[in-house]
Amino acid sequence: SDLLCSLLAGIKIKKEVANAFVKRKKRSSPYEWYFEYYKSPMEQMHERCENYPPCDYLSDQVGFALAYNRFFG
Repeated sequence: SDLLCSLLAGIKIKKEVANAFVKRKKRSSPYEWYFEYYKSPMEQMHERCENYPPCDYLSDQVGFALAYNRFFG
């Protein structure tokens, strides 16, 4: 049991995974609601790359544009 607890304490999860478990607060205005649900194409591209680990890793090395084009372009 102690071994299991120490292993679980050492586990790290990505921010996107953690955020999926956290209930988000309701948007306070229609403006905020609109921009949450209708994201710009560039923001959608960034999220697509961030959620795909090889692209996310490569973007840290060579930049977002080159990484995105390598995997999705």
